[in-house]
Amino acid sequence: MKRRHFLQTTAAATVLPTLLGGLPIGAYGFSPELFDITGGATQTDRVLVLIQLNGGNDGLNMIIPTDQYSALMNARADIAIPQNQVLPLSVNTGIHPAMAGIKNLYENGQIGVVQAVGYPNANYSHFRATDIWTSGSDSNVTITSGWAGRYLNGEYADYPTGYPSTANPDPLAISIGSVVSNCVQGPSVNMGMAIASTSSFYQLLSGGVDAAPNTPAGHELTFIRQVIAQTQVYTTAIQTAARRATNLSPLYPTAGQNSLADQLKIVAQLVAGGLQTRIYVCNLGGFDTHSAQVPTTGSTTTGTHATLLGKISQALEAFQDDLRRLNVHDRVVGMTFSEFGRRIKANSSKGTDHGAAAPLIVFGTSVNPVLHGTNPVLPANAGVNDQVPMQFDFRAIYASILKDWFKVSQTTINELLPSSTIPFPYVPVIRPAVVNGTASAAATNVANFSVYPNPVRERATVEFTGEGGHVQVLLYDALGREAVRLVDRVLPRGPHKIPLDVSQLAAGSYYCHVQEGQRVSSRLVVVQ
Repeated sequence: MKRRHFLQTTAAATVLPTLLGGLPIGAYGFSPELFDITGGATQTDRVLVLIQLNGGNDGLNMIIPTDQYSALMNARADIAIPQNQVLPLSVNTGIHPAMAGIKNLYENGQIGVVQAVGYPNANYSHFRATDIWTSGSDSNVTITSGWAGRYLNGEYADYPTGYPSTANPDPLAISIGSVVSNCVQGPSVNMGMAIASTSSFYQLLSGGVDAAPNTPAGHELTFIRQVIAQTQVYTTAIQTAARRATNLSPLYPTAGQNSLADQLKIVAQLVAGGLQTRIYVCNLGGFDTHSAQVPTTGSTTTGTHATLLGKISQALEAFQDDLRRLNVHDRVVGMTFSEFGRRIKANSSKGTDHGAAAPLIVFGTSVNPVLHGTNPVLPANAGVNDQVPMQFDFRAIYASILKDWFKVSQTTINELLPSSTIPFPYVPVIRPAVVNGTASAAATNVANFSVYPNPVRERATVEFTGEGGHVQVLLYDALGREAVRLVDRVLPRGPHKIPLDVSQLAAGSYYCHVQEGQRVSSRLVVVQ
């Protein structure tokens, strides 16, 4: 059987575990997207780092709307951060005190925050929600390939035949850590790899293999690992790159204390060593904080969630410092993501349950260091099912990074991220000066948007001023499900008043979402 056929038939729809240098790795399906990024249609030395926060990060305790503190305290007094301990990012927005490093990076122009990122009709299953985020699909559509994996399929149709080559000697994607992300899973053959642990990486550099039992079966396993180590085509490239560079930042914690920092330390070393890999995926678990998110007694600024946020902050601060010292800082941008946020109201176990939208962080010297969007509007007295309303579809962030960082055409992006809502609004997460040296049109709010009366009993009016183009006006319930689709068509330029009939809806909190081209706004609507 030919190698390409074997790879296609054994790993077309799933991650194939294998070995790199005798060490556990996971190989990803072939991805057309990553190939373009790594020297296919567009030559570039730019790198994207994705950090997956596994479990569902509580965004309201990470990026804190300080202008709505009374609503926060009503909803989560047992877990909320005291207002006088929140670190300010702007007049009305703050960040968890465990993230002082992120605040410093923000003030130094290396951090951007995108508020309330989600998608319509949110799914609250860890597995399905992760699939949605990593595949870039609508919530009611299943796509088995990853969003950062599909683009390469059309670019490197012959892969892996003839690879590595002089023009493309290195892996196209590397995932570091115990969780193999689906982001770079392609629809056909495997091309990327996942280093199972940071210790595996350092064993790879030394040429060692994992220890096997001193038994006949163990001896056979050692022999197999040694044979595979001799045949792995990318082992030498990774070893060579790692030996060309040494981490320089003193900010990294001791190895083993912060798994995310350990992973990013490897990324910095490989980038500085000249490896042409363009996508790295790292991960940090533990965010499924249904209980004991904060201590039973003591300050709410400590505990499980605070420790996790502190690790993100510490890791990113050391990573950015290392990239600067290694003089590769302008080549790397990254973003965090989690499969969902948590609910507005805390539960009775000092925790939070699965929710919908949440903020994400973009980082790097090339990112636009601003707060994108506005603080979410919270009910004065949130119920157990109330959710943070979505402002930005997560695929809008993907699309904007592909467009500005990797110069992917809008036509290709629309094919890469198929959805009933394309094209997604543009979000300028990359600095305008980085985008071909010229400013890009920024995403803005919909002008003069309001819903009145509010609260509403039977009928209300949705009012806004349009620029002329396709407009969607949707009403979502507290669980993020579409309740009413008021408008989904082209409207002329000028003021619009759209009647909203809620007479058939149950009383409760809803969110009115208006999108026109690159402009998007959301409002809380209370139905009585």
